[in-house]
Amino acid sequence: METIIKDKYGIAKMLSDLGIKEKNFGTSTGNEFFGSGNYFSSFSPTDGNLIAQINETTNEEYEIVLNKSQEANKILRDIPAPKRGEIIRQLGNKLREYKPALGKLVSYEMGKSLQEGLGEVQEMIDICDFAVGQSRQLYGLTMHSERPKHRMYEQWHPLGTVGVITSFNFPVAVWAWNAALAIVAGDTIVWKTSEKAPLCGFATQKIMAEVLLENNLPEGISSLVTGDYKIGEKMSNDKRIPLISATGSIRMGKLVAQKVAARLGKSLLELGGNNAIIVTPSSDLEMTLMAALFGAVGTAGQRCTSTRRLIIHDSIYDKLKNILIKAYGQLKIGNPLDENNHVGPIIDKTAVGLYQNAINKAIEEGGKVLCGNGIVKGPGFESECYVLPTIIEAENHYQIVQDETFAPILYLIKYSDLNEAIEMQNGVVQGLSSAIFTNEMREMETFLSPNGSDCGIANVNIGTSGAEIGGAFGGEKETGGGRESGSDAWKVYMRRQTNTINYSTELPLAQGIKFDISI
Repeated sequence: METIIKDKYGIAKMLSDLGIKEKNFGTSTGNEFFGSGNYFSSFSPTDGNLIAQINETTNEEYEIVLNKSQEANKILRDIPAPKRGEIIRQLGNKLREYKPALGKLVSYEMGKSLQEGLGEVQEMIDICDFAVGQSRQLYGLTMHSERPKHRMYEQWHPLGTVGVITSFNFPVAVWAWNAALAIVAGDTIVWKTSEKAPLCGFATQKIMAEVLLENNLPEGISSLVTGDYKIGEKMSNDKRIPLISATGSIRMGKLVAQKVAARLGKSLLELGGNNAIIVTPSSDLEMTLMAALFGAVGTAGQRCTSTRRLIIHDSIYDKLKNILIKAYGQLKIGNPLDENNHVGPIIDKTAVGLYQNAINKAIEEGGKVLCGNGIVKGPGFESECYVLPTIIEAENHYQIVQDETFAPILYLIKYSDLNEAIEMQNGVVQGLSSAIFTNEMREMETFLSPNGSDCGIANVNIGTSGAEIGGAFGGEKETGGGRESGSDAWKVYMRRQTNTINYSTELPLAQGIKFDISI
């Protein structure tokens, strides 16, 4: 079966620019794709067209991937870390070269705006730059021993093979967050790309393979497997993969965590968010508007850091509400490759159904729709995946407000006291991103205090969405507790080893224990 490519938006040229000329897409341990399994299809939410048909990874192919990954790891982990950093430096340069084509492909296959697609590739470049520096900073501690003429220190070694399971909303950046640090750490990668945006994965695999080939490195350092949840389940159960990094829904993350924990493996989970911005009376409303607007409608509300709730002080509630409604009326919805548009499609018709159900449930619980609530139809919207960004007046305790809906729905909630607002913000099971807009020092410090936001990310006078490389990314509670990207996130990809060296002629025991015997 041949790949079917609709060329209305120049997809064939994009793929050609990215070095993809195969007729069959599927499993890969290097530069080539192979497959003999069942097929699944990739449709673009931009126009509804079938882009490609993909071979699912078979059990036999999976074993090929794992065996090659294990063999390649023996070679990679013996390469000095700064030399591994050089591989990632070259990957960053390749991504600079391919940024226009890959960013456009991300936009077309996933539906986010072209600027966001290009921004996602820039995230890949940024993490490569960060990881290159990190390759010379895999530091361990030295410790003073209680025993004379003994030295203690710790060092870090590669884990082995790292499994990476990514979601459709960031089809390439999250792979890079993991892969750049993991390869610097000396690990090989087995990547299960999202079945809703697989071509982005194939293009990225091709780019990575170019770098590996140019450095005469073996297949298996970066591999790709395809399919639905079953392939992710296989990875989660596989003892040969000491770490599973999974991005997706809370439901998916709980299943992964249980399976990995059952074999005493490690998991890095980046799951759902139900992110809020607290808006205080002293806030700059123009800044607040822009942050809330992008946070709520950027990527059509399909970021784990998307703004879901706006918790507004009652003294400015009506003013901000009216400003927001006016701003929503100016949003341009349409083809994400047209840079005049602000909002593209959501990923598929299933997501459209979840959007409609969420609005209906909010109304049933007492919410009031202020704007939006509808599917956009007509010429240019044939995919039926374009929806109107929606604002709903609600209460924080509504069940639908407590749940995360991956769609451009923003709930407005009133508060009268800052502690009440923080309690509402924290009063959900997710704990990813949070923000406060205020010009009062006491308010911002209260928000950042131990009694303030319980999220992994807490921002002041910026929105919930748009984390930058350098800071550790991740959240608490049912967001999973994982940390990726910056800071000391590299440690999760390595194993710690404590070393003690005795350079004396005696063998004293720790804690002064005596164990004498005559020989």
